[in-house]
Amino acid sequence: MRACAPGLADGVAFSHVTAARWWRLPLPSDLEQLDGLDVMTRSGSGQPLRRGLRGHRGVESRAVVRDGSVVLVEVADTWCDLGDLGRRRLGVEDLVVAGDAAVTRIDEAAGVTRAESVGRQVLAETLRRRVRPRGAVALRQALLLVRPGVRSAQESRTRVVFHEAGLPEPEVNAVIADRAGCWLAEGDLVWRQQRVVAEYQGEVHADRRRRSADASRRGLLVDEGWSVHEVWAEDLASWGRRAALVLRVRRSLGL
Repeated sequence: MRACAPGLADGVAFSHVTAARWWRLPLPSDLEQLDGLDVMTRSGSGQPLRRGLRGHRGVESRAVVRDGSVVLVEVADTWCDLGDLGRRRLGVEDLVVAGDAAVTRIDEAAGVTRAESVGRQVLAETLRRRVRPRGAVALRQALLLVRPGVRSAQESRTRVVFHEAGLPEPEVNAVIADRAGCWLAEGDLVWRQQRVVAEYQGEVHADRRRRSADASRRGLLVDEGWSVHEVWAEDLASWGRRAALVLRVRRSLGL
């Protein structure tokens, strides 16, 4: 990307998948591995014809930022542009995942805490300014589910699974205290009233020492009357395992 940047004309910015990668917005694997670069020009100008470039128009209506020689579409506009790719490339769940990450990037740049988050508002305002954007329905559906404070794509996907199953919305990365009010743990997805927590177990949790620490923490939570559900990548990838996960959590919630 940096190697290509000096050869681009003025008024051209990296966009879409290329910009999403720059902003560390999680994408489906086929897009993560997509060859070539997305570049955006003004609406009335020609598109770059160089091999390996995918051309788009409309940069004049996007916010852009420069990092050294690299000019690219800002993160909120990049999220909206992902809707251009259509539901076959990014479904609503994928847009929620990317939107959660976009909110994190916006809040980091603004230097605000999760409680003060402005990221979702920025996404909403950016989408509102678009005139008949492609993928508007999917983007609006995703925006309703975008939340601040999410730390991983799989946490986002887990939350969407529970939402689609009609479960109450959990708190995200919430602090759990014991009965004395002392810090006990931080849960990925927490239903505080029902004392239920779901914890996504990524690769980092496979380490023996980490598993030992997780087991100790789970024991403390159980001792305090919490139901703890571990969520693995396979639970999200298989419809059967998704259904089983939802059933277990639903029972713990008393639904």
